[in-house]
Amino acid sequence: MSHEHVSYLELLTRGAATEAYDRPVLLARASGAGPEALAELEEAKVLALRVRAELEGRRRREAELSALFATAHDLAGLRDLDAVLRAIVQRARSLLGTEVAYLSLNDTAAGDTYMRVTEGSVSARFQQLRLGMGEGLGGLVAQTARPYVTDDYFDDARFQHTRTIDTAVRDEGLVAILGVPLSLGSQVIGVLFAADRRARVFEREQVALLGSFAAHAAVAIDTANLLAETRSALAELERANDIIREHSGVIERASEVHDRLSELVLHGGGVLDVADAVSEVLGGAVEFTEADAGSVRRAEGHAVREGDDWVAAVAAGGETLGALVLHGQPDLDPVDQRTLERAALVTSLLLLARRSAGEAEQRVRGELLDDLLDAPDRDRRLLRERAARLRTDSAAPHVVLAARVDRAGPTDDTGNDTDAGRRESADRRRLGAAASHLAATRHGLASARDGGTVLLLPLGPGESAADLARQTARHLGETLREPVTVGASAPVRAPLDRPDQVAVAYEEARRCLDALRLLHRSGQGAAAEDLGFLGLLLADSRDVDGFVDRTVGQVVAYDRRRGTELVRTLDAYFASGMSPARTKDELHVHVNTVAQRLERVGRLLGPDWQSPARALEIQLALRLHALAAAVTGK
Repeated sequence: MSHEHVSYLELLTRGAATEAYDRPVLLARASGAGPEALAELEEAKVLALRVRAELEGRRRREAELSALFATAHDLAGLRDLDAVLRAIVQRARSLLGTEVAYLSLNDTAAGDTYMRVTEGSVSARFQQLRLGMGEGLGGLVAQTARPYVTDDYFDDARFQHTRTIDTAVRDEGLVAILGVPLSLGSQVIGVLFAADRRARVFEREQVALLGSFAAHAAVAIDTANLLAETRSALAELERANDIIREHSGVIERASEVHDRLSELVLHGGGVLDVADAVSEVLGGAVEFTEADAGSVRRAEGHAVREGDDWVAAVAAGGETLGALVLHGQPDLDPVDQRTLERAALVTSLLLLARRSAGEAEQRVRGELLDDLLDAPDRDRRLLRERAARLRTDSAAPHVVLAARVDRAGPTDDTGNDTDAGRRESADRRRLGAAASHLAATRHGLASARDGGTVLLLPLGPGESAADLARQTARHLGETLREPVTVGASAPVRAPLDRPDQVAVAYEEARRCLDALRLLHRSGQGAAAEDLGFLGLLLADSRDVDGFVDRTVGQVVAYDRRRGTELVRTLDAYFASGMSPARTKDELHVHVNTVAQRLERVGRLLGPDWQSPARALEIQLALRLHALAAAVTGK
């Protein structure tokens, strides 16, 4: 490894700034390095910067998940509401990288809104601000129950400006502000803000992250209120031992399930583990389901009754992920209702963590396949190491498959290109997600390309490229509920040892895909061997012997075993315009003999062997067989 490459590793190790990665190239250029050395350094720099970006992304995601889990842990052991809210605001400010973060709550008695927690604020006027309902950006968030972001507060006319609010914001020096609602069911109880003293754009992921913290804050407030209500209820029920015992049992169940849920989060449990834990404690059957939109809206924030069931939404950052449904407990205690809601919150955290890990693996698989297609001259050892980390068997034969969605039904003649483009974009995203999942389960690779998806999948025992193409088309079609057409290449032996063959195989798979669509076989999967003589034109292998064997091999083998003349009879039959009478004259045999031989041919080749398409392929195979026999002298 060269000294310059070591320099890049040192830069990565100490987490140097992006600008520092130009230094090895500049030093090499100053020392008179040649073009090849400079080009190698440039490529190493690009790779190092890509690794740096990936590491930074992973560190950021780990920090976000760690903060969310820490917040969930705080809620599980909630003692001091102010401390939990301060921790939520501090973590939101740190992870979003803003200069200020703050949380306001609605005062229903006074009919206004006040600052509850601020972090990074320097203005006493801002920290003591009270504003009327519906005023300012926070009022817009509270009215619509939706996140709002402004790049420049004073130039934004979407919300009602007042002198009091504008003076406080100007005093604090804020410019860019993001606000998300704190909601309990359909009621907005406050707003969580992140703000900067300079113009900036908040990304969609940052909006979702702040929304997750807002959900935690709302749960913390609701939990504190619940604890206050519980303490009051216990004080009133001290005079009735039977009621005290009943509520004690409920609280014990809530404490037990909270401890178990916290343990599941800390030890990497799954959604089914959460459902099993809550089922056992609450005495009913809990399942996770992708609930319909109506149920989700009704279940947002609180567990709500649906017939004899209870539904709690599983949501994060304004996105609905599904719902937890409790069966068999129609008369659920309010504390047990809160327990179901806490379980839904933990489920959302687990699903977000799983999604983050899945998206990272999907991106890595796509990058490896892109490198095989676009840069086959890369270091093969590094390619094999990357494949091994993805549990891909690089020594097994693989098939390259090109897949594309072919929508069923009539085309849109309205001329709405925007809608058509939106549908195509959505189809590509859904196809990419389904293909990535299939590649992960089969230890292969997948990437979006040329308006569709390309996959590199290993062949199973006794499996052919055509078998794999049909299976892939069927699997992707059933997943998307749309026809998916798949063209396959011939098998590539040890693709990571011959990366240049992957791009060649992809071109063959694309030609096969285009041929299927031209032959009106959309929604099917096939390799070149499935397309008869057309496959000879599409395939890079030009497997003439294989084509002859698949087309007339049974007839040739029958002649060889029995000493018959079925091949000669077929030649004469086609040469005579498929006339049995002229064929018998050509062969100098009785017409019944010709009929018997043709009947035998039909049993060997199938009843449709005289159809125009089959007859054309059989004649071509006979010519190629005769040519091969002449060349070999057999």
